[in-house]
Amino acid sequence: MTAPERTDAEISRRGGGGPDDVLSDAEVARIQRRTVRILVLAQVVGGVGVGSSLAVSGLLAEDLSGSQTWSGFAVTAITLGAGLFALPLARVADVRGRRMALSLGWSAATVGALGVILAAVLGWFPLLLAALVVFGAGSAANLQSRYAAADLADDRTRARSLAVVVWSTTLGAVVGPNLNTPGAAVGRTLALPELAGPYVFSAVAFAGGGAIMWVLLRPDPLLTSRRMASAASAGGPGPEAGASAARPKQAGSLRSSWRVVRASRPAMLALASVVLGHAVMVSVMAMTPVHMKHHGANLTIVGLTISLHIVGMYAFSPLVGWAADTVGRIPVIAVGQVVLLAAVLVAGLSGSTVPVTMTGLLLLGLGWSCSMVAGSSLLAESVPAAERPRVQGASDLLMNLFGAAGGAVAGSVLDVAGYGGLNAAAGLIVLPVFAVVAGYAAGRARRPAA
Repeated sequence: MTAPERTDAEISRRGGGGPDDVLSDAEVARIQRRTVRILVLAQVVGGVGVGSSLAVSGLLAEDLSGSQTWSGFAVTAITLGAGLFALPLARVADVRGRRMALSLGWSAATVGALGVILAAVLGWFPLLLAALVVFGAGSAANLQSRYAAADLADDRTRARSLAVVVWSTTLGAVVGPNLNTPGAAVGRTLALPELAGPYVFSAVAFAGGGAIMWVLLRPDPLLTSRRMASAASAGGPGPEAGASAARPKQAGSLRSSWRVVRASRPAMLALASVVLGHAVMVSVMAMTPVHMKHHGANLTIVGLTISLHIVGMYAFSPLVGWAADTVGRIPVIAVGQVVLLAAVLVAGLSGSTVPVTMTGLLLLGLGWSCSMVAGSSLLAESVPAAERPRVQGASDLLMNLFGAAGGAVAGSVLDVAGYGGLNAAAGLIVLPVFAVVAGYAAGRARRPAA
């Protein structure tokens, strides 16, 4: 006789680890569908907050600092913040689950958005940079949401589940940059500087994303997967034993995560794809609004260009996920590097021609999507399940640190070598991933003969 399916509330209330916590396939599938729906909703809402900042952060930094070189540090600060929050949020997820971690990430970003508004009112550039670092917690939560979609997915559908959550950012993130003109009107209405207006939308959107996570993400997907693993592998230990078996000790988190990645060639390839692909994207995207403004483009055109870039990043991710599940993670990673090279070539040769710049930024987003979706899926399945939250946090930390470094030097490179030189330098970052792909392919080719 088949036991009746439990409700999500009944599953969420259980301590975990006992034989009663082994879920049926139908229960797992239902929880996974609900988890993905809630993550999608939060990404749509929170994505408005992320997108609102992309087109104006560099312009606001240039306005407050009076320097084109310093303008690149706005996106750098956001990216650095996303990196700095990555490990703490991963640790919170490891101990308290995805629900707590993602709620905290969106809440911190709300505080950061309010800090940006205050910095704009006071005209204080150092406060702007500090607030943008905290603002970066929104990007950290946005990125770690993709891993929450993979917690209860199997290897056959992991990339697609992850990609659906990445895709869901499209609506909010595309709408966000196009709120620049309405944001300026809101700023005037509230007696704020015009460039601070879009951050009002960011603050509201981030608060909404945090509320959705806290209220609706039940049962927690990571904690549920651990309860199932404990009950299945240990034959039903008590809650304390189950938690211990499912989650390793936390000593030396970053160092131990690196050891785990180094032990797996696919994990190394995945990490290289995610980290270096993000560095290419950030370094070019950060300076594109400044480049376009200096060639006479207005805020509406700049916002449309960034929106098309975000379409490339997110809108095609379900197709990318399907390809990664069907053709394989590594071929999609390789295709992503080719698209990134095409992107920097097109953007670098665009000059003042807006449609060509838009095309380059669209390709830049698509190359990032291939690297991110396929790389993240490969990373998740290439390390032990108990190590995944910490390895994923370390991956996001490195990804954002490399992106921050790219954004930090992008303004100086733009000053010295122009937009074309910046794109050429970004193209060089792609080459190491090709080397890792070639090394991995050569290793696989030799293995059967050994």
